[in-house]
Amino acid sequence: MFERGSRYEAVPDAVHVDAQGCSIRHKRLRIIPAPGGVAEHVVRQDDRLDRIAHAWFGDARQWWRIADANAEQDPTALEAEPGRRIAIPGPGPGPGG
Repeated sequence: MFERGSRYEAVPDAVHVDAQGCSIRHKRLRIIPAPGGVAEHVVRQDDRLDRIAHAWFGDARQWWRIADANAEQDPTALEAEPGRRIAIPGPGPGPGG
């Protein structure tokens, strides 16, 4: 359902049967891990989460792991202020792994 490395990859599938008997496949709720990381990145002018993820993980699509590691509702706020220190999670596929 989701590509490998997606934040939803490890979330279990579920099936809902509606009143008409139609089965609807969906993902269960994804639990966001507690904020924190094993490293720290100092945001530079013009940094973006995808570029930071590429620098740290070698994969720009893993930006969501940095967002999850920081207690911020808006991921773009993490990159908005040069000099801000943001948590970088440790190696691994993210949720469930």
